[in-house]
Amino acid sequence: MKLLLLLALAVYVVGAYRFWKGFRRTNFSQGRVYLALLWPAMMFNRSYRQNFTRALKG
Repeated sequence: MKLLLLLALAVYVVGAYRFWKGFRRTNFSQGRVYLALLWPAMMFNRSYRQNFTRALKG
């Protein structure tokens, strides 16, 4: 159980970090911290998903 929690935390941190680093490739102009921290919840939004994918590429 602890391993699963650690894995989930690692995925969350890596996703936030990669979004943070690729933020300039998105259509967003502000809210970098907010959008990076809330990325799992925002993945339900199609527009955010597309921008998140753009941020991860490169």
